[in-house]
Amino acid sequence: MTSHQSTQTMKPATAAKKLGVYLEATPADFQEGVVSRAELNELQANPPQWLQDLRRNGPHPRPVVAAKLGVSIAGLARAGVTEPLTTEQIEALKQEAPEWLERERTTQAEVRKEAARIKKKNAERQA
Repeated sequence: MTSHQSTQTMKPATAAKKLGVYLEATPADFQEGVVSRAELNELQANPPQWLQDLRRNGPHPRPVVAAKLGVSIAGLARAGVTEPLTTEQIEALKQEAPEWLERERTTQAEVRKEAARIKKKNAERQA
């Protein structure tokens, strides 16, 4: 009895999420196919030009936009930012520094501070 190793594949949406890119901005052949684990590893290790351009210029998916702005995904939603943004649009928002962005950054900082406090408290309890 021999074991047969099957190739692990994923949908393009999953691969795009793992690569940190907006699926609709990827090439058609990427969107229409399936991506194997080996192909994903190769894309991460040696990104082709289209992937480099997407990562550099966007449009970026919400998690990337939120991280670049220093806010949560929920904060983007509260501000009405639902569309993917390009790097240029993100930089423009940072320069404008609208009131909602400052408020959401403050909220995000407080959430992180509280999470760190709880983590420290739990670590002390276990020690």
